[in-house]
Order: sequence, then structure tokens, then C-alpha cells
Amino acid sequence: MPPAPEAQLGYTPLDGGWGWMVVVGAFISIGFAYSIPKALTVFFKEIQDHFHVSYSDIAWVASIMLAAMYAGGPLSSMLVSRLGSRPVVIIGGLMCGLSMIAASFGNSIVHLYICIGVIGGCGLAFNLNASLTIISKYFLVRRPLANGLAMAGSPVFLCFLAPLCQYLLYNFGWRGSLFILGAMLLNCCVAGSLMRPIVPPSSASTSVSQRKEVKQADSYSNKHKGGCMNNFKLLDFSLFKDRGFVIYLTGNMMFFFGAYAPIVFLAANAVDQGVDEYSASYLLSVMGFVDMFARPGTGLLANTKWIRPRVQYFLSFAMALNGLCHLLCPLARGYASQTAYAAFFGLSFGMVFALIFECLMDLMGPQRFPSAVGLVTIIECCPMLLGPPAAGALVDFFNDYKYLFIMCGAVILTGGVFLFVMNIYNYHMLDKERAAKDKDPDRPTKGIRDQEKALELEERQQTPEDPNVRDETEARGEQMETEEDHPLAEKAETPTRP
Repeated sequence: MPPAPEAQLGYTPLDGGWGWMVVVGAFISIGFAYSIPKALTVFFKEIQDHFHVSYSDIAWVASIMLAAMYAGGPLSSMLVSRLGSRPVVIIGGLMCGLSMIAASFGNSIVHLYICIGVIGGCGLAFNLNASLTIISKYFLVRRPLANGLAMAGSPVFLCFLAPLCQYLLYNFGWRGSLFILGAMLLNCCVAGSLMRPIVPPSSASTSVSQRKEVKQADSYSNKHKGGCMNNFKLLDFSLFKDRGFVIYLTGNMMFFFGAYAPIVFLAANAVDQGVDEYSASYLLSVMGFVDMFARPGTGLLANTKWIRPRVQYFLSFAMALNGLCHLLCPLARGYASQTAYAAFFGLSFGMVFALIFECLMDLMGPQRFPSAVGLVTIIECCPMLLGPPAAGALVDFFNDYKYLFIMCGAVILTGGVFLFVMNIYNYHMLDKERAAKDKDPDRPTKGIRDQEKALELEERQQTPEDPNVRDETEARGEQMETEEDHPLAEKAETPTRP
């Protein structure tokens, strides 16, 4: 699909300039948001032995954190719409840092569930959603590239966080390591300060066309600001009327059920095969290193004229490749084959996450994206919450890791095939509806007519009416109704000449 038109934004995106500094800030905040849940798995074996809990119990730490990160999407979207991205990311950085520091003093696994899982996950939600939203405001033509560069923060941070966590664990224990990680997460506040909101230029050298664009943007913002604030919903269920959104959401739910369990047990699986702990922790670095190049490379590829109109198919291919990697993982025996699996895992994982939010922006457009990403993340938290504990239960039951990789691979591969087939159907129906509209443009379809009525009603509710304008409008409407009911009235009043 083509990029969303500029009219939906109300102004012309910069597609560069300070936008690249915003990408740097998003790179840092998104990097911490996605890498911290993975890097924390290095401590799980030590924490499991300390509290004497099962594999399923320790997996809940990562599951709750990831679920809170995605479930906090609607709240984050609301705060971004009201306050902007900069303060939301700063608040999220404070929450993440303080939650890790508090977790370092925990005396039970439940304490970690609350501090790391709930509070830390909500802080990561603020970082993630605010960063993605502001990128959609600064970029349009180069948006896939900007998204790919920002999402590359996750593998870059994972590359050095995984061995760093192993070093901290060896020297300071898991409590001291969490305390130091909390201090590092406070750097998200610095990243948030880079996310400057778009403001009209005030210099005298501004051209007339630029002033006109800024004036249009200001009028658009003032027109919709009150309505957006007063009528903002945490969950916009009207998005379920969009066929493409439902297809996208269904495929993503399958992916997220099996996406993170292989990461949680990647190092533990290698240790179970006789690999030492340091070498096992470097598997996460290998995955992150490949992921680091896969995300921006996928963004560049998705920005080409051949892939951009077919980006939804590209996502389904990446998802199917990821599922196939997990299905082949049980065949990997030894450190060399485990390293190869980690490399292909990072490649396919990076491809999916470089495209997943770009595809949502492509479907919804920049104006509906904040509401859409909030609804998507809170729904996706359910399979994400259940995936790692279910995989841990398989390990506890069979005392073997291969069954969790088979389960995750089968579910993800099914999601990729589902997206491919249903996108073919969706595009076919869109072409059919467009052809019907072009054939009879004066009679819009029922769905289009309902959308126009809803938009007209929303504008009336958001824009205060002037009493004088309303009286003139009503009088004009009554006059038009009179003329329609009595088309010969004017002729009757005019005398005919004999």
C-alpha cells in the first residue's frame, strides 16, 4: 500500500532534519524496551536457584514484563496524545530505573513479579509507544527506513547487554546487577529529551509556502485538539470494522505467543547440551548482532518501490521464516549448530520487528496509528503472557527443551501462512470494492456511507457551533427542502405572458 497522504497529518513531515535526532532517541528507548526482557534471562538460573522455583515460575518474570509493556499501550497512547512523546519517555525511563533498583532488594519471586514485571513493564510501554508515535509524525516517505533504524536499537543493545549481564552476575551477583541495570535505564530520560515536538518556525526567513503549511498544521491541530482530548478512548473498538486490521491482529497474536519463549530458554537450552554459561550467554549476543543488521537492512528493502506496495506480504514471509527456524532448532546439537540457529533466529526476528509496526502504520495511517497501536499491544499481551510459561510447563513436564521450540515454531509458521493467504483475500476484496465504486461513483457503498456519517457526526461534536451560523444553516436547509417539495412554486409565482 502507498504511504498515507499528507492530508491525514495536517502538515508536511520533515522526513529528515531534527527527525534523525528523534530517531537516535527512539533508538535508545526502543533498544532498552526490547533488550532488557531478553538480557534479564541471564539471571534466571541464579534467581531460580536462590528462590527454589520451577522453570515455569521464573518464566513469569519475563512474561509479566512483556505483557505489561504491551498492555500499557493504550495508557501510553493517551498520555502521548495529551502530553506529547518527550515527557512520556522521561516518565517511562524513571519507572524502569527505579523498578530495577527496587527489585534488587526483593526477598521473593512475587516481589520480582511486581517490580520487574508490572512497574518495569509499564515503564517500557511508555518508552516504546511514545517513540513509535513521534517517528510517524516526523517521517512519511522515509518512514520505513526511520522505523528500521529505530528498531535496530534492540539488537544493538542486546549485543552488549547479554555479556555485560553475565559479567555483572559473576562480579556482583544478581542483586547488584539489577541495581546497576536500573542506573543504566535512567538514560531513557536523556533519550526522551531528544524527542522535540514539532513547532512552527519563527524565523523571519521562513518562506511563504512554509508559513502556509505551518498555519494549516496549527489550524488542524487546534481544530482536533479539543475533540481528541475529550473523546479519546483507551480502546477504540471501531478499528475492528477494518478487515485489514483484524487480519493483521490475528497473525500477530500467533506470532507473539511463540516469539519470546525461545529467547527466554535459549541460553538454558545450550547449557543443557553441555555448553558453559559464558558461551551460552554469547548466543544472545550472536542473535543480537545479526538482528542489528537485519532491522535497518529490512527497512531499506521495505522502502524500495518493489516491496513498499507489498510490505504486508513481506511481513508474512519474515514471520514464516522465523517459525521455520524454531522448528529446525531441535536438530541443532553442539555449540556451532546452536550459534547458527541463533544467527538465523536473529535474522528472522529482526525482519519481523522491522516490519511489524510499519505494516500497522501502512494500514491505519499516522492519525489512527496511536489508537491502533494501543489496541494491538493490549491484545497481544495475552498470548505474550501465556507463551513463556506454557513453554516452561512443557520443559517441566518432558524435561526436554525441544518440545517448546517445536510448539513455538508451529504456531508462528501458522501465523505467517495465515497472514499471506488472508492478505491476498483482503487485497482482492479492496480491488473489488474500488472497482464497484468507480463503476458507480454517485452511489457509495454502505460501509463508506457509514464512515462518512460517523466522521461528520464526530466533527460536529468536536467543533463548537456558532449560533448565527447554525441559524443560517437551518434556514438554508429549510429553503432547500421547500424547493425540493414544491419544485413548481417559483413558476407559479411568476405570471406568464399571454
